[in-house]
Amino acid sequence: MAITAAAASSSMAVMVPRVAVVSVRCSAVPYLPPLPPRSFGRSSFATPSKLVSGNGLQKLPLMQTRASSSEETSTSIDTNELFTDLKEKWDALENKSTVILYGGGAIVAVWLSSIVVGAINSVPLLPKIMELVGLGYTGWFVYRYLLFKSSRKELAEDIESLKKKIAGTE
Repeated sequence: MAITAAAASSSMAVMVPRVAVVSVRCSAVPYLPPLPPRSFGRSSFATPSKLVSGNGLQKLPLMQTRASSSEETSTSIDTNELFTDLKEKWDALENKSTVILYGGGAIVAVWLSSIVVGAINSVPLLPKIMELVGLGYTGWFVYRYLLFKSSRKELAEDIESLKKKIAGTE
């Protein structure tokens, strides 16, 4: 029996009470009680004013507030009007298949260019090199076309001739 009592006592777990941990906050900012809730009535907003000397002292408001009605600030778009305008423009087109083909081509071109840019961006040093090339070209363009008056005129003439070529009037 002595052996079983010794074995039982050796297998008993010792229970140690937990001590509560107290956290101490050290801060240079003193404790401030929370502010009472603020009412947003007319009396809570004070309008600052500025004193101006002249014939007498006059108060000029620095900030004027007024209640605006929903009619003044409504910037909603009338969807029915938008759809009717689009329908009129679509009906006025003669070659609808060409517009659909160009629109689809533009969407595919944007999608492919985003894939190419993503692939270039994944190469470690290439984005920084491309950034340097872009900065260099921008500097050259500013020097060549924007710095001097005669070169600005030349750029304007080139743009006008390009517009005429695109429009087909040249």
